[in-house]
Amino acid sequence: MNTSLLHVVCPHCDAVNRVPAERLAAGGKCGKCHLKLFTGQPLTLDAARFQKHLSRSDLPLLVDFWADWCGPCKMMAPVFEQAARQLEPRVRLAKIDTERERALSTQLGIRGIPTLILFRQGQEIARTSGATNLQGLLNWVEQHL
Repeated sequence: MNTSLLHVVCPHCDAVNRVPAERLAAGGKCGKCHLKLFTGQPLTLDAARFQKHLSRSDLPLLVDFWADWCGPCKMMAPVFEQAARQLEPRVRLAKIDTERERALSTQLGIRGIPTLILFRQGQEIARTSGATNLQGLLNWVEQHL
């Protein structure tokens, strides 16, 4: 039996776990901190945690770049939370505050917010800006996976 293992970064302690692909839907717990690998909630990342989740996980990573003062970002927040519940464990969702992570935002060319970027295997594969509804977000993600 040929079991493919996926690397999944823990949302709590950032340890890298190996999970059999066929058991991904069952969730699982982190081998280091023993907490659930999937919470159905977007992660809050800083630049260092972003790099770890980007470079060490085999899961696609969908990042919402936002700011507290942004009205459309606030409208988008509950939609993004609903999307996390529907897309995990196939996709890891995360949020990055552009005010706190200015250097990363500049490096990635974030010019308007909210901006959503979908990464796979460490590379950007799709980007969109502006608020959307849940179905629009889910359709956009599915189109690019």
